[in-house]
This record gives sequence, C-alpha cells and structure tokens, in this order.
Amino acid sequence: MENRHVDVLIIGAGLSGISVACHLLAGNPGTTYEIIERRSGIGGTWDLFRYPGIRSDSDMYTFGYGFRAWHGTKVLADGTDIRRYIRETAEEHGVTDHIRFGRRAVRADWSGDEGRWTVETLDEATGETHVLTARFLVGATGYYDYDGGHRPQFPGEERFRGTLVHPQHWPRDLDHTGKRVVVIGSGATAITLVPAMAPEAAHVTMLQRSPTYVMALPADDPLSVLLRKLRVPAGVVHRLGRARNIAMQRGLYALCRKAPRLMRKVLLGAVRARLGGDVDMRHFTPSYKPWDQRLCVVPGGDLFTTLRNGKASVVTDHIETFTETGVTVGSGEEIPADIVVTATGLRMQLAGGMELTVDGTPVVTRDRLLYKGVMLDGVPNLVMIIGYTNASWTLKADLAAAYVSRLIDHMDRHGLTAVTPVATEADRSQISVMGESLTSGYIARGDAIMPRQGTRDPWRIRNNYYRDRRALRRSPVADPALRFDRAAPHGRSAPPQDRTAAV
Repeated sequence: MENRHVDVLIIGAGLSGISVACHLLAGNPGTTYEIIERRSGIGGTWDLFRYPGIRSDSDMYTFGYGFRAWHGTKVLADGTDIRRYIRETAEEHGVTDHIRFGRRAVRADWSGDEGRWTVETLDEATGETHVLTARFLVGATGYYDYDGGHRPQFPGEERFRGTLVHPQHWPRDLDHTGKRVVVIGSGATAITLVPAMAPEAAHVTMLQRSPTYVMALPADDPLSVLLRKLRVPAGVVHRLGRARNIAMQRGLYALCRKAPRLMRKVLLGAVRARLGGDVDMRHFTPSYKPWDQRLCVVPGGDLFTTLRNGKASVVTDHIETFTETGVTVGSGEEIPADIVVTATGLRMQLAGGMELTVDGTPVVTRDRLLYKGVMLDGVPNLVMIIGYTNASWTLKADLAAAYVSRLIDHMDRHGLTAVTPVATEADRSQISVMGESLTSGYIARGDAIMPRQGTRDPWRIRNNYYRDRRALRRSPVADPALRFDRAAPHGRSAPPQDRTAAV
C-alpha cells in the first residue's frame, strides 16, 4: 500500500482528463498532479470502443482541443485517429509520465479537518490497494459505464444460434465477411456500423424501433481543403474552421428549437434528396421534433449510399422474438441473421462509479446541483467534467479545464484551501442537468444519477458555448455562490468566509 499527495488528482485519461492536465501545466506552474486511469492506454472512450467504423459524431475542429489544433481535413475522424491525437497531445505536453494506468478509483472521502481528499484505488491486475491524497479531485470519466452498455433482454434470444454482440465489447476476432448482419438500433453507433460492415457482409439490416434525424456532412471540409491548397497557415485554417463550426453548431441547434417545423422540412428534404426515392422515407421520419434527441451525422452520406446500392436495408418495427436463425418483428417478417449487434445504447454513471463521501457522509449526485456546470454544490474541491449534449463534448470540457486552472490560481494567490459551491432551496429543481428537452433513452436512464438543473444562474445549465465561455473564462472567480475556506494553524480549516464576500 502506498501513500502519495498531489495538489490535483484527475480520474480518467481520456479527452477531458488530458485537457485538465494540459491546462494545469500552462496556467499553474508548480502545481502537482496525477491521473488515475483504469485502462492500460490513453483515450478513455476512444480506447474502449473498437467496433468497425467508430468515429466522432462531432466535427473535429470542435471535437479537438482549442489549445492544440486538429490539422486533418476530415470532418468526422475515426477512432484510431482520435486516439492518436489524444495520446500525442499528452506526450507533447509531458502528461503521459503523470498517468497511473491500470488503477480503478474505488472511493474518495473529503476530510474537512485535513482539507483534502483521500482516494483509494485498486490495481485490477494485482489486487493491490493504493491510497492517494489530493487537495483537488477532478472527475474526468464522462458519464458512461465502462463495464457494460445498456442491453435489453429480448424474447427468445437464448435460442439464437448465431453471434450476439454489443458494440461496447466488440470481439477482436469477429469476422463478418459474407455474413448476414442485423444491427439493432438507430443512433450514432448503428448508423456508423451499417456502412462500415456492409462492404464485406452478405447484407446488413438496421432494425430500429423508431427513426432518428440523420444529416449528411461532407467527408472532408471543402473550405479547409481550399485554404490548404492556397497555402494558408495551418493555425489560421484551424482558428477559422473552429470559429465557423462553433457558430454553425449553435445556429443549427437554435433553429431546431425555435423553428422545429421548418427545420424538420429542411432535414427530411435533405435525406429525401440523398435517398433518391430508393428507400421509404418513413424509416427516416421521426415522430419527435429536431433536437428532442441528438442529431446524428454521416460523413459523405455513407449510410444513404449503402442503402441505395442494396448492401443494406432498414426495418422499422419492434422485435417480437429471436429465432434460431434470426429475428422476427411485429409484422411477422423474420430477418435472417448470422450476427446480431445490439447497438442499444449505454448505461450511465459518474466518476467512473467511484464512491464519494464528505466527512464520511455519502454524496448522492442526483440530489446536487452543478455550479456553472462544473462543481457539485455542497462538495468541497470537487470538479466534474461533463461535456455538451447539443455540441461537441470537448468544447465544454476545455472550458471546464480552463476554469479549474483559474480557480486554483485564484485560491493560491489568496491563501485559500477549499471552495464549496452552496445552493439555496430556491435554486433547486427536479430536472436533470441533461435537461427536459432531450428525450434520448440514455438521458432518461441517467436521471437516477445525474445532478439536478438549477432554476437560475449559476446553477442553470444552458448548453450554450458562448455563455459558458463568458462564465468560465471571463467572469470573476469570486462569487457569492462560492464559500472559500482559509488555512488555519496546525493544518485545520479556518471558519468559512461569508459567501457574499468578494475575495
């Protein structure tokens, strides 16, 4: 058993964790930190998921870091390139040596007397327990359960003689060449798998209970390609592309919310033009309004091309039962299958499933609010990195990481040891931070663990990059909603400062 103390302990070496480390290095010289990573490699989600065709569902100008340009021209990058990008970022900034791989954070307790977190980790290879202490704790594991995805039990599935697989645990040796494949689902994973598997498969059927809005994007960014041909500096291309795409993401979302009927016509019209009458539009006509669920994007319209050439098809129906050789749907049709992929979604958890306590009292995340979308109310020196649902995850992760750096710098300059967001009863609502407008299954399932939405700023989650940039990068750190503690003799915390007092 080892004991080690650092200023900041980061849980997770994915996009968010590497971002926090890089911001600390740039803005907080001398601050010590370590990253605990359960897996054996950098990348988080992008190291876990290895199914065919895995790619980003947001453009790379915004899915990449603001502080390290993405120089490719692909609009959506594949998992291998994203994993390499994260790893190279960590290596270039000297972060890799601060990562402890193969460690799962089991529990963390904040001691008010000691003014620090004590974190117990487990080496899953050896069974050894290690203890670290830290002044700040950063949860950078996202909100997915890495142990298992959402997996409904289907009637009769035990009779199926073929291969049944969930994308989260894709077998490395699975060969789908010449096989009949059924992909259950209609979200980002399903629409990625279908065109990726179709060229080698005998046929791929996307079996969906209900349609999703799907939008085609160019495979390569035409403006970036043009600017590169004109030898415009890569940094300029990145800045222009990033600013443009942030504005376009925000504009598309706002239009969908303010003019849903118009945007429904626009989105469905674009799909109709891509399909060219070869596929029934009912398979791409959702019953809900645009952006009630996350909008799915396909590069170069690859899904539509695959459907038009007959290598794949779509069935919209419910599953009646599995048979020995396939799946029977409500209409009575049996879809033959050698492989069935259950792209049925993900389970949700926070902090990688780590148990959180404050002076021995369990923290129930569902009962808490998020201050500026970053810190749990009532919990000292804890940051939770939660990205956007209506834009690129990394946009919010980068803002949150920059705020952590500003906050620690502010506290160091003023001799402060702890900060606790404090919400009032009037600030609280029963709505999840994921909002009430999005109706996706994973969001509904996550209601049991996700913090609550506030009724007003700074507890209200706006999912608006421009507002968050102002709140997290530009607004003063001192805030009436924050309670700061100062060190007292013998290492104990002094009485908390008045919440309304500016520091």
